[in-house]
Amino acid sequence: MKLVLTGVTGAAGIQIFRQAVLDAAITNITVLSRRALPSWMDIPENDKTEVIVLKDFLDYPSDLPARLAGHDACIWALGKSSVGLSDEEYTRITYDYTTHFVNSLQEAGTKDKTGEPFRFVFVSGEGADPSGKSNVKFARIKGMTEKALFDLPPSSNINTSVMRPGYFFPSKASDRENIRSRTARSMDCLMTPIMKTILPSMYMPVEDLGLFAVEAAKGRWSDEKLFPNSRMRELIKASRTLENQQ
Repeated sequence: MKLVLTGVTGAAGIQIFRQAVLDAAITNITVLSRRALPSWMDIPENDKTEVIVLKDFLDYPSDLPARLAGHDACIWALGKSSVGLSDEEYTRITYDYTTHFVNSLQEAGTKDKTGEPFRFVFVSGEGADPSGKSNVKFARIKGMTEKALFDLPPSSNINTSVMRPGYFFPSKASDRENIRSRTARSMDCLMTPIMKTILPSMYMPVEDLGLFAVEAAKGRWSDEKLFPNSRMRELIKASRTLENQQ
């Protein structure tokens, strides 16, 4: 299986990257990144990863869409906090980058592909509002992106799954130090035990997030399209129970 990844230097994306590297079913990984991957990333050694640096996620090299369309799936974890960004900036990163990718795939040939559809897994978040009525920037623009993906016509041959994780944080010390600010790390220490005990349905262990994303990209749970945090946790738990019984 050939997989495209974005957002691999983020808290969700780095764990998804690790899980994909360790999964024997995934033979090729193409990482789209805005810069070379930093040296602090603790990724298992492998010979199946190619990193493509894109200066502009709205302007692909002419040969790239056809190369991407030859993959089986993509996990889109690219994103940024909406805090401090204008609506225009957050829309460009969240909506424009994402829709440019799927539109480029269609133009490059996914709509003509026979057999299994291209699987697109979008990492959204709890609170996303596809109705567009929310006054919260994150909810409105993430929801707008979800709607655009779900509205892709069957002729696109792109099968969308949307993950809406709740609260999660990097579990590895090196990730926390490089991804989270000092203030955010302090908040994580405070919030994690609270979320795990008081609101467990809104908490997502980052390892489970990575596992779920990769399994969804492989076509598991393909009869469902939208996965709130509680549903992801339920499916992961059921999956582990079944494995333990075998």
